[in-house]
Amino acid sequence: MTDLYEAGDINQSDGDELDEGVGEGNELTAADGGTPLAVLTYLAKSLSNDPEAVVIETEERRNGLRLSLHVAPDDMGRVIGRRGRTAQAIRTLVNVAGAKDGIQASVDIVDD
Repeated sequence: MTDLYEAGDINQSDGDELDEGVGEGNELTAADGGTPLAVLTYLAKSLSNDPEAVVIETEERRNGLRLSLHVAPDDMGRVIGRRGRTAQAIRTLVNVAGAKDGIQASVDIVDD
């Protein structure tokens, strides 16, 4: 199952609740990507000069959730960072957020 989310699909107001989501009752569930998706969306939009170009694909796998991050070509360097340090930090934060939901989440940064 692969889902596609635009950058504007998730708006986080005060950090405790999600305004919009894809699950029942307008809440993101672990199967939808929940916390890892929200964390990745927030980080990618914050780092990007063109937040409207941020697109995240989710794919459920047997061992967890794979999130594929697409950003504008001009923002690729900002998201990856020097020697991949920013990308590694993003992957670590998303993985920890997934552990909170009891799922293993991984991030792929896709070069279009």
